[in-house]
Amino acid sequence: MIDLNEVFSLTEFQRNAKDHVERLAQTGKPQVLTVNGKAAVVVQDAASYQRMLDEKERLEAAAGIQRGIEAMKRGETRPLEAALDDLKTKYE
Repeated sequence: MIDLNEVFSLTEFQRNAKDHVERLAQTGKPQVLTVNGKAAVVVQDAASYQRMLDEKERLEAAAGIQRGIEAMKRGETRPLEAALDDLKTKYE
């Protein structure tokens, strides 16, 4: 969730970029930058961004595993040996 205390104009961010970068690194919270009073850009420190990407990857992997389990329950899969035999026949 965006912290309303972390909303700044782009102009203010540009004037005080060093202070903002330091705050981003210390808090790990993203900042929303506005242009003409409307949200335009979200900035965050690199470490927080990497954690977000890692979490997204874990969630996608878990969702893929869940889809595989559901496919198995529906009988839409086959044993590994059968798939390997088909590949062997096809490519030999």
